[in-house]
Amino acid sequence: MTDDNLRRVTVERTGTGHFTATNTRGGTIAFGTGSGSGGEDEFTPVELLLAAIGGCTAADVDVATGRHAEPTRFTLTVTGDKISDELGNRMTGLAVTFSVAFPDGEPGDRARAILPRAVKTSHDRLCTVSRTIEAGTPVAVTVADA
Repeated sequence: MTDDNLRRVTVERTGTGHFTATNTRGGTIAFGTGSGSGGEDEFTPVELLLAAIGGCTAADVDVATGRHAEPTRFTLTVTGDKISDELGNRMTGLAVTFSVAFPDGEPGDRARAILPRAVKTSHDRLCTVSRTIEAGTPVAVTVADA
């Protein structure tokens, strides 16, 4: 692996149950446990996972269909069940539902025609987030010296 392949996000605690993630380009997103002290409007880590799945596949599909026509509606809903069992806390039943519309006419017809293939290709090959989840990639966890 080269440095070009490495992705990095740093997460810093900003208060009890509140965190900020920062990427290498300086982008930030605040998140937390979603409970108490103003965190009601924050995304939880599980919601960020769902957003990552949706955002990844949305970007793939948008690139493919947007070459032909600008959508008049482009919405995804990502759902899943958070469970706790003998394997621990995890998500099951993950599902992505697209609701996309294109204008009438030949460009819109082309975009509509490739939409199912674009969704399938994203799911089967392109979306790094859902491909990683489906592959079951291990996560290494360590504690650095303070």
